[in-house]
Amino acid sequence: MSRGRLDDRGRISAFLDAQAAEAGAARNTLLAYGRDLRDFVDWLAARDETLLTVPREGVEDYLSHCDAQGLSRATRARRLSAIRQLTRFALDEGWREDDPAGRISGPGRAQRLPKVLDRAEVQAMLDALPRIGRNETERARNLVLVELVYATGMRVSELVSLPVGACRGDPALLLIRGKGGKERMVPLSDPARRALAAWLKRRDDAPAESPLGRLVAGKGARWLFPAPSREGHMTRQAMNALLGQLALAAGIDPARVSPHVIRHAFATHLLEGGADLRAIQTLLGHADLGTTEIYTHVMDTRMRDLVLNHHPLAKGRGDENEQ
Repeated sequence: MSRGRLDDRGRISAFLDAQAAEAGAARNTLLAYGRDLRDFVDWLAARDETLLTVPREGVEDYLSHCDAQGLSRATRARRLSAIRQLTRFALDEGWREDDPAGRISGPGRAQRLPKVLDRAEVQAMLDALPRIGRNETERARNLVLVELVYATGMRVSELVSLPVGACRGDPALLLIRGKGGKERMVPLSDPARRALAAWLKRRDDAPAESPLGRLVAGKGARWLFPAPSREGHMTRQAMNALLGQLALAAGIDPARVSPHVIRHAFATHLLEGGADLRAIQTLLGHADLGTTEIYTHVMDTRMRDLVLNHHPLAKGRGDENEQ
């Protein structure tokens, strides 16, 4: 590709096209890359630099500029990651003969451990399910929603947009289409299978004049959880609201509960039970094992707190250390 045919905006577009075609990057990921990289090349242009000419020091100066703007460490790390991928792409395409960002150490991310519910709290929410819902239909739907998200660790967007066709035949496994269109198989627990079968029967047998029957007859026909939304299926916001009600009924602070927290609980409880980290990575649909490894830190923190709070000598030793 000729160096002279593209300006920096065009080079970003070429990079994003390659990410979409070759790496299967999701639309939101591409939008974030585009915003970060356009900010970078606009900053370069104001200094009469381009992607083809900027040296390593120029990239470092840009990161210092981001710091001076008050951008968080996580945002600066994300921007450097995007720049690294772009400069690596420029090297691969022959636009440059070196990679100015390849060896720059980023600011890193402050490690934020996932919020996790313990097993007793999850059980309390399951026990509270019969008290949530205006009628038997809603209660059956709520049960399968919570059983599925805890049994599989699905993202909320994956859960609410499950096609009904993928759930028929009493499946032991569900095929999930995740980020970037990538597919994975997740096993179902026996309670989740029973709840799913009961919901499918109620959904299929809904009288034509009932609210559920009208949804199934309309654009909700394709979805496991039909709803009067633009897409025709339940929304993420509705799932969040359901978990908030459930948390209150179970005596748990609703601020601690969300679909993503249930996903974290799924992963952490598997790890506590001895599951292999790579198996959990596959079940969650993580592209990078490093993302899954955060759950080992959650376990470390919980074990440390267990010792500090319950060991008979912990309090005494802590007091001695403070003297």
